[in-house]
Amino acid sequence: MKQMLFVVLGLLTAFPSVMAWAQGGLASPLAGLEQLKDYEARRASSSDPNWRNGNGDARPIPPGDTLTLAELEGPGVIAHLWFTISHPDPFYSRMLTLRMYWDEEKHPSVECPIGDFFGIGHGVDQSFASLPIRVSSDGRGRNCYWPMPFRKKARLTVTNESDKPCHAFYYYIDWQKHGRLPKDTAYFHASYRQEYPCVMGRNYLLADIVGRGHYVGTLQSVYYSSPGWYGEGDDFFFIDGAREPQLRGTGTEDYFCDGWGFRQQDGPFYGTPLWEGYNTGDRSTAYRWHITDPVTFRKSLKVEIEHKGSQTFPDGKVDGFIEREDLMSSVAMWYQTEPHQPWAELPRGIERLPFREQILVVGWKAAGNARHSDAPCEVQEIGGMTDNKQLWFKPAQDGAWLEIEFQVPQAMTADFWMRVLRSWDYGTYRVKLDGRDAGVFDLHSASMGPVTRRLGMHTLAAGTHVLRFEGNGKSNLSPGYFLGFDTLTARVPVYSRPPGFDLRAIQKP
Repeated sequence: MKQMLFVVLGLLTAFPSVMAWAQGGLASPLAGLEQLKDYEARRASSSDPNWRNGNGDARPIPPGDTLTLAELEGPGVIAHLWFTISHPDPFYSRMLTLRMYWDEEKHPSVECPIGDFFGIGHGVDQSFASLPIRVSSDGRGRNCYWPMPFRKKARLTVTNESDKPCHAFYYYIDWQKHGRLPKDTAYFHASYRQEYPCVMGRNYLLADIVGRGHYVGTLQSVYYSSPGWYGEGDDFFFIDGAREPQLRGTGTEDYFCDGWGFRQQDGPFYGTPLWEGYNTGDRSTAYRWHITDPVTFRKSLKVEIEHKGSQTFPDGKVDGFIEREDLMSSVAMWYQTEPHQPWAELPRGIERLPFREQILVVGWKAAGNARHSDAPCEVQEIGGMTDNKQLWFKPAQDGAWLEIEFQVPQAMTADFWMRVLRSWDYGTYRVKLDGRDAGVFDLHSASMGPVTRRLGMHTLAAGTHVLRFEGNGKSNLSPGYFLGFDTLTARVPVYSRPPGFDLRAIQKP
């Protein structure tokens, strides 16, 4: 009996929704399942029209085209969305725009890049679990459980804003056909915005809403433009035109329910599913779902957050609370009555990336000129790599090395990434860029597939440079020392501070 009591107390402490349910504040997540339902279960999906014999269960989207996922007749409620996508663009989830229109409105109530709508910014595929959003399969299986009611019609579309074709877009839209909806039913909204970089002298605007409703979620993504910590900024909620914020915060990680900085983690109501650190070029995404504490408004709501944190200056001094010029993007989510005010035009797909990517080396093309130790080096036909080929280095023992020269047309400070193959008989390699250590990478994996690995921020002059791989042993699970190299790319930030610039010069006193 004592053991059972401890289990119950542990559940009540660990899960606020269960505690509230136990106290009578909220219904159990399973409450009502035993009662008969007065709606028709419906689904729109990418299922092959020849559903008896066909298996063409996906839709392609050419560059620049829009795919209509569904046109639904109400009254109804969308209860679940599931997407999985095959797209050659490495940042496809920032290049695909999801829009939702309720009751034949001209301006969408949902307008977001798909990745950001499903909780991860920067075009990154990353798994995490929360209550209304869950992403699995290494970021490729996207699920949404926000209830989305509509009275007359619902139309959902996806636009491919990449210059590459989307090969396959799979989807489920599970919804309920109702006879009517309660009069106080509000509509779901989600709006994306960005500032590259954040504008000095004013707070970052998360949401500017006119109408009646309640705010239910914030997603914030940040790309560091300089080393330090961006999270000292407070959050402010101005309700119904108030001049002073009725809800005032104490820091960015505090608003996102964490403490003393960020680290990668997830949970039902808050999380930081993407966290790379405190250096230039590092990326983060944090979410905060106001499910137990929606912020209500009758006329309007403005939500802001400061972009302040620590900064080291050219003279070596440090300020722990100063405006930073990081590259920030966000998604605000809320319910409100219609109509809603139109939003600013969404940036084009490529403009949503905080950097521009340049391919400096394609492995299979460089294989013939590569320098290497006494081990075979050849071009291998293999799916998933550039042109379905890779540079394949096949040493039989530790200590082998491989060097690839590449050209930089003009001087750059960039974040360098390599794309390599992982497989069951691959080894561990130390990677160097012009002799500078860029990390040690274990390329063994039980399943075969390409991965991208970060080599860090580097400043390279125009001219010839060398990427070097040095054998560094192998894991106990790998029988071999093989290496498969695909590409070396440079991600050049769309904004960078001029060398020697002192941020204090543009701060307000």
